[in-house]
Amino acid sequence: MKQFLITPSAGKRLIAKALIKHGAINKALKSGTVAIIAGTTNGYIAEEILSSIDQADDFSRKRFFRGIILPPGGPVNSTGRISDESKFPGDVIIQDGIWKKGKTIFDVVNDLNEGDIILKGVNALNYPNKKAGIYIGDPLGGTIGTAIQAVVGRRVRLILPVGMEKRVYEDLNELAVKLNAPGAKGPRLLPVPGEIFTEIEAIYEITGVKAELVASGGVSGAEGSIWLAIEGDDEQLIKAEKLIKSISLEPNFQF
Repeated sequence: MKQFLITPSAGKRLIAKALIKHGAINKALKSGTVAIIAGTTNGYIAEEILSSIDQADDFSRKRFFRGIILPPGGPVNSTGRISDESKFPGDVIIQDGIWKKGKTIFDVVNDLNEGDIILKGVNALNYPNKKAGIYIGDPLGGTIGTAIQAVVGRRVRLILPVGMEKRVYEDLNELAVKLNAPGAKGPRLLPVPGEIFTEIEAIYEITGVKAELVASGGVSGAEGSIWLAIEGDDEQLIKAEKLIKSISLEPNFQF
């Protein structure tokens, strides 16, 4: 057993590298649609997936989000949106292996069917219960409000990439009742059903080792970091150590 520190940005890169090995995603890339809804973690995923199909030249993570959480005093309005959204590039929609530049989930949701994939980041993770919740700032329910109709209506697969830094311990349904109640202030919360994919699933996907969260935190750029204890045979541990070393110096997210 070995322990490794993973920063939030390294965790995003790790999740992205693992998802290019995901069987359902690879199948949909060959014949189907993969819809990567804009978000900071999904920016890393889009980068890795587009690189895997040699179409990443025109992609940038810098404005690949609709809402973002920054420290107090940052350039966002009350909904967490950047004041100037003119540089938003759209979601990454890949149909039959081709990136349809400029399209969004709103353009393709009615055409999605079983076998297609939607990737959507989340804001709250109750990992022991494998439950996730998404902050809602849009009065029409945002991108998840649109995407969920394909998930529950046509069995489109929803994958929820999320770092362990976003963990909470309360029941998400109870939190949603409180945050969505008339008179409450701030974003609303929508618990969503989907396949949760954290750094733990990512390491397993690539190396086969079992990982467990054992500690967290840090300063000077390590805020939000997690310590994972990893168990496996010698070959798996060597592979895991090499993998984590390769992403350990991932720079902090910038836009």
